[in-house]
Amino acid sequence: MATNGAPAEDKTHSESQLYLSTRGGDYGLSFETVVLKGLAKDGGLFLPQEIPSVAAEWQSWKDLSYTELAYNIFSLFISRSEIPAEDLRALIDKSYSTFRAKQVTPLVHLEDKLYLLELFHGPSYSFKDCALQFLGNLFEYFLVRKNVGKEGKDRHHLTVVGATSGDTGSAAIYGLRGKKDVSVCILHPKGRVSPIQEAQMTSVLDANVYNLAVTGTFDDCQDIVKALFSDPETNESLNLGAVNSINFSRILAQIVYYFHSYFALAKQQQASGGSFTVGDKVRFVVPTGNFGDIMAGYLAVRMGLPVDKLVIATNENDILDRFWKTGCYEKHATTGPEAEGGLEVDGVKAHEEGVKETLSPAMDILVSSNFERLLWFLAHEFAATVGMDDEFNKKQAGQEVDKWLRDLKTKGGFGPVYQDVLNSARKAFESERVSDEQTLETMKLYYDKVGYVLDPHTAVGVTAAVRSIARVQGDEEEKEEVMPHISLSTAHPAKFAGAVELALKDKRGFSFGKVLPLEFIGLGEKQKRVTDVENDWRVVGKLVKEQVERELTAGAAH
Repeated sequence: MATNGAPAEDKTHSESQLYLSTRGGDYGLSFETVVLKGLAKDGGLFLPQEIPSVAAEWQSWKDLSYTELAYNIFSLFISRSEIPAEDLRALIDKSYSTFRAKQVTPLVHLEDKLYLLELFHGPSYSFKDCALQFLGNLFEYFLVRKNVGKEGKDRHHLTVVGATSGDTGSAAIYGLRGKKDVSVCILHPKGRVSPIQEAQMTSVLDANVYNLAVTGTFDDCQDIVKALFSDPETNESLNLGAVNSINFSRILAQIVYYFHSYFALAKQQQASGGSFTVGDKVRFVVPTGNFGDIMAGYLAVRMGLPVDKLVIATNENDILDRFWKTGCYEKHATTGPEAEGGLEVDGVKAHEEGVKETLSPAMDILVSSNFERLLWFLAHEFAATVGMDDEFNKKQAGQEVDKWLRDLKTKGGFGPVYQDVLNSARKAFESERVSDEQTLETMKLYYDKVGYVLDPHTAVGVTAAVRSIARVQGDEEEKEEVMPHISLSTAHPAKFAGAVELALKDKRGFSFGKVLPLEFIGLGEKQKRVTDVENDWRVVGKLVKEQVERELTAGAAH
């Protein structure tokens, strides 16, 4: 197999510290290469060549802090020859020192067997901080090392370009602001993200941060980013880096909170006299659009975390739910009045015509970009039934994924997949589709029951969790105990003020002022820096080059 960056015969790397492309074009890549490239040259996504098993040691991690746990997990995927132990510990400590909660991702008991994992305690109040704080520090670490002894234009400079409909942009900017040798340029659809999200991005005035407001939709922004990466001249001159969830380091960082919340659950159960102990099975419920968050859970399962099922929670944009029900993965465009919904103030207009507008706009997608990673595992398992060696299985998996993705691009979908492939997917996952009406009902219900304010995306997950609990209860009528469920939150409720107000405005004692973090007060009045730009990738590319050139010239002058 061709290798690049860290030869397979190099004993400094285990198989879980070398990376391949889901479409078969790359093998033997180093972690540094994967982080800085983001996307494989064949258009595929990166995965470790092997998922490490922690069956022998994972229970010994139960009393570790979040950062200690992150170190143990990251070490399995990152060779010491690339990042020495001391440096990795320092990167992790720096990344999670910015979180407001001591536990980083606190586990909250909502009721009975339902727990909520709060993932919004980072700088931008979004679950994406859990990964992007680490990724920002990784970028800086690798670049500073590349640039030892280099001055001025000889220095290796990375330009991170990303598209956002809200949360990714602010989390990326907060992760990269002020970093040495990195510029971050975020494109958002002009006037189509929530005011808080826009203000979070545009009020960051660090010299290496650029906000571009594109005349168009989020999907136009996404297309521009893909075009910039696909253009050799632009990619080479700017040395582009990816910050969206296609970057494997984001998935890696998210594995940690699955293990951490599992141990937190065991401790809470022990303290309250519950029967759950380390070694018992749990269900995780994940509201998802692009499949990145739940993909991290799947890797945790493959590593050895005892999970009964991962429950996919989608909104009315339900391509994932339909795959689990039918085995077909097909875009279903919605147009006209049928597509209308959601709230403009929460950024619902960010998406192209064809996506159903909902109260949970961060999950409004036609296609899940990270689903390709799961498809590779499903194809690999299916190939293994032939009885050939693993090199054959990997090659077959890459070819199958490439075919599926080409069909998706040219025909708008693929499937039904072989029944064995679908059965394999159903072993690890269940899925639920949640409507806007059900989302609002859940937000009201948990405010009434326990006084908890859910953001609409988190409410999609909680709705699915309640259904899953009822289903498990029905299956286990003979048992006294129902399996605990951990539902993952995604954002602080203040980031989607419109939906929260809509659900709770008539509730006794509710005031949005009680929900609003201090950091959000007056955010809209802060000085802002943003450039309007037309929907044309060449115009955007030229503008980004000019801005980066000015930044580097000014930096050299100082």
